[in-house]
Amino acid sequence: MRLGRPRPATASAAVLRRWIEQFEDRRVAVIGDLILDHFLWGDATRISPEAPVPVILLERESYRLGGAANVAANLRALGAQVSVFGVIGRDEAGRRLRALLAEAGIDDRGVLELAGRPTTIKQRVLAQNKHVLRIDREHSGPIGAAAGRLARRLAQASFDVVVASDYGKGCLTAPLMRRLLETARRRGWPVCVDPKGNELHCRGATLLKPNLRELAHLAGRAIASEKDLAAAAERVRRRYRCRHLLVTCGPAGMRLFDDDGAAAIRSATLEVADVTGAGDTVAASVALALAAGAPARHAALIANLAAGVVVTKPGTAVASRDEILAHLQADRAAAATPQAQRDTRAGRQRR
Repeated sequence: MRLGRPRPATASAAVLRRWIEQFEDRRVAVIGDLILDHFLWGDATRISPEAPVPVILLERESYRLGGAANVAANLRALGAQVSVFGVIGRDEAGRRLRALLAEAGIDDRGVLELAGRPTTIKQRVLAQNKHVLRIDREHSGPIGAAAGRLARRLAQASFDVVVASDYGKGCLTAPLMRRLLETARRRGWPVCVDPKGNELHCRGATLLKPNLRELAHLAGRAIASEKDLAAAAERVRRRYRCRHLLVTCGPAGMRLFDDDGAAAIRSATLEVADVTGAGDTVAASVALALAAGAPARHAALIANLAAGVVVTKPGTAVASRDEILAHLQADRAAAATPQAQRDTRAGRQRR
């Protein structure tokens, strides 16, 4: 889909840098579906004689935090103090996920172990850093009574912002979301919600961050143009009473909708290697920027830069503050080059 260009969001590099430098030690709660990402890396040089599929020669394997846990990892890489809330199984995958959280310096006291419910695993096979196959192991039914325990644990602490990360695996039930938003209103916490596109109960959230497909599902209408996008955004904002709606649009960048109107954020991607987890990076960085006090447009610009960093890396990845600042400098230099050339030509003509 080709999107037009509403009014662009702008800010100087100095302003964005100042907000990014205020990320340190912000207290963030992340609640949602915890996933263990398992990567099998290899090389494919021939087709199997048994079936028309590539034969992958396994070279290495790795485990990374996925889903809401990847949101937490991104926040930690940006300098925040992070507490994560969710459920895992009493299994080897759950123990491995806890070990990765501890290694990243993330507080996991809000993580519940449930008997009879396996830890969600996404197993990806890659050849030459390209996805070949994904295998999921999960139980996606509602977590039931555990939702109340999570809500109570979250309410016992204090945070600057809360991120709710929904992957449709059953953690963010309607009762849990209602209690979360009630607690947040009472305590004055901004709440940023990354919806999967299902009927998530998130009325009154500070910010919703769907992609185009998820926005179309939430609005109940197809999106084929900028006009369709604006109409869908208005419908979702009214329905969910969210202050800000940030829509990720792939190569077309992002669109931010709020009481100040619509703003376009152009893509800041240098070279795409893998989009796995990019939405998590956006959710983490926009929430942290809001917690630091940044206006929504500045927060969206920072999130766009962070996504531009993380998609250059294969597999589930994070973007550090230093990487975002370096990308900011490179992005502004690249954007200024055509204008500098035009200014030079204009100066020659005047002379």
